[in-house]
Amino acid sequence: MYYNESSVVFHNGAFKNPKEVLLETYGQTLHYGNGVFEGVRAYKTKNGTRIFKAEDHYKRLKYGAEVMGIPFNYSVEELVTLTYQLLVKNNLEDAYIRPLITAGADMSLRTSTEANLTIQCWAWGKYMGDKLLRVKTSSFERPNPKSCFVDAKITGHYTNSILATNEAKSAGFDEALLLDMHGNVAECSGANVFMEKDGKLYTPKKGNIMPGITRQVIMQICKDEGIPVEEKLFTIDEFKNADAAFFTGTAAEVVGLESIDNYKFPKDFETTFGAKLMKLYQDEVLEQRQKQPQHA
Repeated sequence: MYYNESSVVFHNGAFKNPKEVLLETYGQTLHYGNGVFEGVRAYKTKNGTRIFKAEDHYKRLKYGAEVMGIPFNYSVEELVTLTYQLLVKNNLEDAYIRPLITAGADMSLRTSTEANLTIQCWAWGKYMGDKLLRVKTSSFERPNPKSCFVDAKITGHYTNSILATNEAKSAGFDEALLLDMHGNVAECSGANVFMEKDGKLYTPKKGNIMPGITRQVIMQICKDEGIPVEEKLFTIDEFKNADAAFFTGTAAEVVGLESIDNYKFPKDFETTFGAKLMKLYQDEVLEQRQKQPQHA
């Protein structure tokens, strides 16, 4: 699904087939989850292939490496250039891109002084599909922000997402919604959440969430389009009283929710802000969006 005999990845300074990349069996990423990654998308636009928010994603990758003490040996500009080269070598114009920094061999609990960079890409549709999602409130909580850096994409953090997703899908749902340690809505297993209530959008404030790049784009589009949106804490009970809701993320893009547990959102999704933003987001990534004029 992800690669074949002609696929190319970038690994430690060279382009090679994925099967030529050797796994570091003593590496800290494999043993302890001390690695960082990004999820990025490239789109075929009228102006050619465009990696959406490439600099923002690589700046966040660098941030993750810094907070975990992992060496980061490339500039953001170098990584962007390498990624465009990688897309060409794989003959991809629409693609999902996964940069990954793994820590070197070190069985101590002090970050290794060695690091490996791998950038992979493949053709991948919307991660959560296009249908409205049936969502389950997870019994697993979003990690306490005092236990780790929750705003960095650390590989080990995603065991939390796997547990929540497994639980939800085993119970017959499409996705999981995680709360924070205070019972406030945080995010789903791999995307941010917005709810619509009485003509306004709400999304959890920073602190206990991954402040997604797609989330920020959606908030900027809301500002441009005059759609009211507020960052605030809200409980699951408030969420189960919303008119509509949707998730946002690089892999998921914008996807609507049908229900949370036994509560079905009452508003026809096609009439919601989420449906409008789904279209506007596609226009944004494809460089087709006509921005509304700003009035004094």
